[in-house]
Amino acid sequence: MFRMMAQHAKKHPGLVPQFFFILLGMGGASLYLVRLAKGPHVTWNHTGNPEPWNQLSPTYQYKFVAINTDYKNLKKEGPDF
Repeated sequence: MFRMMAQHAKKHPGLVPQFFFILLGMGGASLYLVRLAKGPHVTWNHTGNPEPWNQLSPTYQYKFVAINTDYKNLKKEGPDF
């Protein structure tokens, strides 16, 4: 596949930016999926840690972007389980 892309890029140099941005987008999407798979709400091992979200502190920032929320000043509202 990469050989075919290189051959097309040699014949049509205008395709080089398109190949670059397609590969950049695919790489970014892959890294984002890995980030989502390692999040606190995903359980891969049900026997060792069935509810990993209960071990998070109330100040843990689990959102990617938090515009109006200051996680440093939050207090826990519920009981410990």
